[in-house]
Amino acid sequence: MKIGVVGLPNVGKSSLFNAITNAGAESQNYPFCTIEPNIGVVDVPDERLEVLGKMYNTQKITPASIEFVDIAGLVAGASHGEGLGNKFLSHIREVDAIVHVVRCFENDKIIHVNGTIDPKRDIETIETELALADLEQVDKFLEKNSKLVKQTGDKSLLTTVNMLSKIKEVLEKGGQARSLSYNEDEQKILKNFALLTAKPVIYVANIGENDLAKETNKYVEVVKEIAKAENAKVVALCTKIEEELASLDKDERQMFKDELGIKSSGLEKLVVASYDLLGLMSYLTAGEKEVRAWTITKGTKAPAAAGKIHTDFEKGFIKAEIVSYDDLVEAGSFTHAKEKGKVRIEGKDYVMQDGDVVLFRFNN
Repeated sequence: MKIGVVGLPNVGKSSLFNAITNAGAESQNYPFCTIEPNIGVVDVPDERLEVLGKMYNTQKITPASIEFVDIAGLVAGASHGEGLGNKFLSHIREVDAIVHVVRCFENDKIIHVNGTIDPKRDIETIETELALADLEQVDKFLEKNSKLVKQTGDKSLLTTVNMLSKIKEVLEKGGQARSLSYNEDEQKILKNFALLTAKPVIYVANIGENDLAKETNKYVEVVKEIAKAENAKVVALCTKIEEELASLDKDERQMFKDELGIKSSGLEKLVVASYDLLGLMSYLTAGEKEVRAWTITKGTKAPAAAGKIHTDFEKGFIKAEIVSYDDLVEAGSFTHAKEKGKVRIEGKDYVMQDGDVVLFRFNN
């Protein structure tokens, strides 16, 4: 999973990136500090892996991972090249979802590119630029496919033309492509165009230290209202504190979290929101050599899940021996779980569940 971190300059994007990846991306108080995108692959926190690791006395633990891409601050006019905008926008087209960082704190020492704190205006600035960039793309695709329909008489392209026409109408009104409903065929076609405004969004409301305990303020509430209308997610956190937490070792970090009353780190909050937004979950494999989490889409059937490990597993799939994580932990071992009748034999039509611990059987 690849997630792009976007927002206006100086809203806390690079600080958030540092916090969730501990990568030390440059973060300064001036626009366009980030010129090339910073990329960091982070582990998805999953306590179940440590438990299984001890149970199996495993040699290696491999969590699921998310790739975060910190994209330089966008400004008004980005879709036409302002602030190196076009270059930055091309990076966003490659991600699965967008984390939009919005400044929700007041601090005279940190310059805001527009001089005042206004989350609604800031969000609209970014969304307008993404919509304008998409509109340019849609016009090109629409013209090309309309010509092909006339030249070839290929009626199968009419679905694409009609869909693009609907998207164009929405974009021209300042809307986003994700606000439309798409049938199954349209969803497949839509993926080919990599439209920026079609990507799901998580808003990160960057709050000040004084608001940390309540995780909200008047600015956060504005962001929540906007997200509610778009069916988007909101995570409120203080990027400054998260960055400080990331610099500490495990014990110091926990002490600092307890002192501040923070239950979950920014990364944990983002992971939960990201998985929920994209309809993802993890199944687990366990043994002496490795305990590992595998990320799949909810609704994935057993053969396709096996294919995440290796394509041969999917092609030669016979069956899956499955026990739920909770049942396995309660039994104490896979053998005991089997003796208690907790291990199930599932076939090709089985829909995987979060926390399934699986052993796949397949033909070579």
